[in-house]
Amino acid sequence: MKIYLLFFSLTLTILFAGIHSATLIIENNCLSTIWPAITNSGATQLSNTGFELASHKSYSLDVPASWVGRIWARTQYSSDSSGTFTCATADCGSKQIACNGAGGDPPSSLAEFSLQGAALVLINCVSTSCAANVNAICPSELALTEPDGGNIIGCKSACIVFNKPQYCCTGEYGTPETCNKASQYYMIFKNQCPQAYSYAFDDSTTTYSCSGGPNYTITFCPFLRPANFLRCTISFSEG
Repeated sequence: MKIYLLFFSLTLTILFAGIHSATLIIENNCLSTIWPAITNSGATQLSNTGFELASHKSYSLDVPASWVGRIWARTQYSSDSSGTFTCATADCGSKQIACNGAGGDPPSSLAEFSLQGAALVLINCVSTSCAANVNAICPSELALTEPDGGNIIGCKSACIVFNKPQYCCTGEYGTPETCNKASQYYMIFKNQCPQAYSYAFDDSTTTYSCSGGPNYTITFCPFLRPANFLRCTISFSEG
């Protein structure tokens, strides 16, 4: 499992070995409605790639053995006179509730799964989360605010904001040895969510493997917060 902090994304990458299928239960513990979205590698998408999920509701999603994909939550839905669907955070640009294979724009709380049945060194499955409110400590230069300039609704990555090699781990900084993971921005995010994927070479502390036929519950806003404090927890149960 990997928690990405890209525009503050929480990405939990979960590698399942020897699995036939899994059920992913998506829970909305936020105080308001969210719009989860799903995309996967390959040409054929799941039958449901985006939906509305009211506060304190859940949705079960069955995925096949070879599924590799992402689940994230969009917030603050709006539409224009033509009915075009957009969200203030993590919008996928499809102009409708279904994302149809398109990825979401950061910031987002993102769970990434890989059901590949590969030969892996396995550890016990554990609950993984980023429950901290990173928006509350987001540096002003990285903050994404509401259209009226009000509340902070997301925290961007330094790579997205500055587009410099030292933050994006590109060019001369394109290796684990040269990419500056000790930058002030990395430490801000990592201290808040140590299980989260905070820069390009953060795999060693953020990827988890599971065996058997597990089910996972993805809980957005695990501590009953408004959706603009959107965070995510993934917990394990035997299938």
